[in-house]
This record gives sequence, C-alpha cells and structure tokens, in this order.
Amino acid sequence: MKHDARTRLGTIVTAMVTPFDKRGCLDIAEAQRLARWLVDRGNDGLVVAGSTGEGQTLDRSERLALWAAVKDAVGGRATVIANAGTNNTRESVSSAEDAAKAGADAILAVVPYYNKPPQSGMLEHFAAVAEAVPDLPVIVYNVPGRTAANLLPETLLELARMHANVVGVKESSGDLKQIATIVRDRAENFVVFAGDDHLFLPCLSLGADGVVGVASHLCSREYRQMYDAHRAGNAGEAARIHASLLALIDALFATTSPIPVKWAMAQFGFAVGECRLPLDGIPQAIADRLRPLLAPFADKPANELVEI
Repeated sequence: MKHDARTRLGTIVTAMVTPFDKRGCLDIAEAQRLARWLVDRGNDGLVVAGSTGEGQTLDRSERLALWAAVKDAVGGRATVIANAGTNNTRESVSSAEDAAKAGADAILAVVPYYNKPPQSGMLEHFAAVAEAVPDLPVIVYNVPGRTAANLLPETLLELARMHANVVGVKESSGDLKQIATIVRDRAENFVVFAGDDHLFLPCLSLGADGVVGVASHLCSREYRQMYDAHRAGNAGEAARIHASLLALIDALFATTSPIPVKWAMAQFGFAVGECRLPLDGIPQAIADRLRPLLAPFADKPANELVEI
C-alpha cells in the first residue's frame, strides 16, 4: 500500500506527555485538552503513549483509551501516531492492532530495548509489526541511548523496501553521518524525522523532513518559523532561532525526560500530574533553571504562570 507520508504525517510533531490525576490515574479529559492546545499551537501531529508519554508505564486499557480519546479530540486537524512498540514482538503486534482499532493514523515502533537484538532480528521484528497493520503507516523509532541497540541505515532501508507501509523513521541516534546516509539512500516518499530537539536544524540541513520533539510542547511556533526560514533559504534566520532555543532545550533534558517538560506544562496550567515511578519529581535546581525560560513561550504574562 502506498502512503503519501510526507503530507500525511506533517512536519512539527510533539511526543505528548500523558496527564495523570492526583491519584496517579490516567486523566483522559486533560489529555484531550492538552492535545487540542498543542494542535492550536501549530503541531501537525502527536505521538501518544511514547517514551515522553510514559507509555511503558501504561497498561493496555490505558493506551487504548488514550489513543482513542486523543484522536477524538483532534479529529482530522492532526495526525495521531500511536506508540505501539515494545521489546516483545508478539506484544508489539498486538499493540499495533489495538492502535488501529482505536483510530490511530499511524504507528510508532521502537527498536526493542534491553534485548539488544541483531540486525536480522530487528528486521523480522518490524516486519511483523508492519504486516499486522498493512493499512497504517509505520514509523520506526531508533534511539540507541535508551534501547542499547542501533538500527543501521541499511537495515532500516531494507525494511522500507520490503514493506510499503514502513514510511519513515524517528532518528535519535545523534549520529549526523548516519542520518545523512538515511537521507541519501531513502526512497522518495520515506520520511526522516529528527528525534533530538537540539538536532532539528542540523537534520534539516541534511535533508530531513521534520521533528518529533519534546521542546515542541512549548516552542512549536518557533520550530515552524525555523523550518520556514530554512526552506526559504534564510540560513541566518534559521540559525538565530535555533540558537535562541538551546537554553530551553538544555533545561528540558537536564534530567530524564519527561520529568522537566511535564513540570513545565504544569506551569502552563495543565493538570498533568507527577510522572509514574520509576520516574520521580523534578529536582529543585532544575525547576529554578527552567522557570525563567518559560515566559517567552507562554500565552499569558510570566506573572500569571502557575507557581508549582
């Protein structure tokens, strides 16, 4: 099945945090409110129940409810990309099928973590996921820093040649040579997303198509301006915007994500709650560092931001 992936998936995509209430339970209504707000701020798509959304701590019923609720909230205004990947192929297949039933527009599937599979095992793993949902686009997520295994460009592109619905990659290797190799050798409609916020502009310069970000919770409008400046050939303006965002990006990753971005969204008035264990609260020093960086991205004056 052929997919017009570049049009369908968008350019600015946010890996959305998952709101929990004071009891630590999934807060569907707040997830919908946050999803609508993110789309209003210019996000083309949302990754739901990804690592930023603490997907590994959600059970099957929670994931299903969250995917369906976010899709219901944003409708056709944005692409809902369901993170269905685990380190268990059978579970990943079942999760992808669940996401399709919940109305997701696309699947995100991570390189199996902890197992450290060989390239041949990765090929078969992603093939099984792709074959389970032939009518949905599948985006492969390569993040060796979290999985301890790197999906090589030749394996990724072989997978895409074998399965027409494997349409893109969220590439978080941090290796610009690897990213450039994928861009050079990919098929025409294969989408390359920068998976690291601080590498969005460098990846664009190599020919990447967009970003799946964390900082885009806050700076999606600035990301759009940077993307547009780059596409217009205004390298200086794109570089200026990139530089202006580095302090924010650094603070958002000063401890394990999504701890800082979840705290930041609480300052913006969203009842996102605390992270589920084994993640915990934000260290005070990082909160103090992040707080003054939020005001330029708020829709209200700094003195009206929530103090938490």
